[in-house]
Amino acid sequence: MDFLMTTISGTAMWIPLYLFIFAFMWVKYGWRRALGFVVCLALAIGFSDVICGIFKHSGPLKHLWESFPVRHRPMYDSAVRDLAHVPSYNHGPYGTVSAHAATAVALAWMSALAIRRTWYSWLIAISVVLICYSRIYLACHFPMDILLGAIVGTVCGLSMYFLWKKFDKVIEKNYLCKAKNE
Repeated sequence: MDFLMTTISGTAMWIPLYLFIFAFMWVKYGWRRALGFVVCLALAIGFSDVICGIFKHSGPLKHLWESFPVRHRPMYDSAVRDLAHVPSYNHGPYGTVSAHAATAVALAWMSALAIRRTWYSWLIAISVVLICYSRIYLACHFPMDILLGAIVGTVCGLSMYFLWKKFDKVIEKNYLCKAKNE
C-alpha cells in the first residue's frame, strides 16, 4: 500500500477536489463570493501550515517558540523506528503537529460549512480520515500529532469560515445596493 498511501498523502490527487469546491462555490454563490471564499480558504490553510511549523521548528515562524519540545517523527524516533514500515525518508525530522492533518481539517470545515450537502460532508470527512491515516502509515506522525493537527485545523478553518461569512455579507450587501441603484 506504499504507493497508494504516498499518493493520498500528496497534493496532486486532491486537485480535482479543490477544483470541484471552487466550481461549486462559483455556481452557488457567484464569482465575487466564491473568490472571497477561496481567499479565506487559502488563509485557513496557510495559517494552519504556519502554526504547525511553529511546533516543528520549521517554516517562517520556526524561531517563535524555540523552547517548545519537538518530537521526532516515528521514522526517526529510536524507540519505534525499527518497528515502523518506512517507505520514504523525504521528510523533516520533526512531526510534533501534523500540518497535513491541520490543512485537511481546515479545508474540510470551511468547505463543508459553505457547501452544506450531506453527501459532500461525508466525502470530505472520508478524505480527511484517509489523509490522516496515510500520515500514520507512512511513519510521518504519531496519532497524537494527527489529533493536534486536527485541533489547529479546526480553529483555523472555523475562524476563516466566520471571517468569510462576514466578508460575504458585505459583498452581498454592496452588490444588492448597486443592483438597486441601477
